[in-house]
Amino acid sequence: MNQLFDLILQYQSALAAQAEGAAILFLRIGAAMAALPAFGEQTIPARIRLIIALVFTAAIAPTLLTGLQGTTLEESFLPEVMIGLFLGLSIRLFVLALMTAGTIAANATSLSQLFPSGAEPQPAISQLLVVTGLALAVQSDLHLRLIEYLILSYDLMPAGQWPQTAVLAQLSISQSANAFSLAFMIAMPFVIASLLYNVALGVINRAMPQLMVSLVGAPALSLGGLVLLALVCPLALVVWLGAMNNFLAAPFVTLP
Repeated sequence: MNQLFDLILQYQSALAAQAEGAAILFLRIGAAMAALPAFGEQTIPARIRLIIALVFTAAIAPTLLTGLQGTTLEESFLPEVMIGLFLGLSIRLFVLALMTAGTIAANATSLSQLFPSGAEPQPAISQLLVVTGLALAVQSDLHLRLIEYLILSYDLMPAGQWPQTAVLAQLSISQSANAFSLAFMIAMPFVIASLLYNVALGVINRAMPQLMVSLVGAPALSLGGLVLLALVCPLALVVWLGAMNNFLAAPFVTLP
């Protein structure tokens, strides 16, 4: 009987350690889930996001539980939550790139107020790019890439330890610069087409002052913007998806 009690206590202590390790993993993954694209969108109910966070934790736990020995839940709470939010926001910047690109394209082609997209001050082109990009990312196994991304984060930012400020600053600056450069790259065809169109419209106005170019030019610019959107959107989303996949494959490659 004593041997049975000892065996039960041994299993109980092992299960308690496993449960504490899973809770430590959930702190980082749950915080990241609040900002991750597709899986952490505000349109998804909170219960569904909680279930997704638990599924991600269960998928990552077999790989990382053995490395969490000696790490307590009390000392890991604040560092893990902060690291998780940072990791989620780093990927959220790619969605911000699509929103910025859509805003630039809508303003360049006079489509920013033509199709209102609801209560949020977001042009319809931004909404179209974001929804289509997220659907394309999920179809391209985004969940597997996010699992790899979260596992790699423990190599640079161990559990229970505050991350280095220099590392966070360098990653933030690098990701912000990449996001805005990607946004301008996607919107550049609209900016160039708008510039050429307005220059041509100015030449026509100088040659024919009696022609009301504003009445003729504004509808033509909007129509040209829609045609250009249909032509550029597929290639732009492929470029955006490739950039995000490259980042998820080597998220910390910019560090020395």
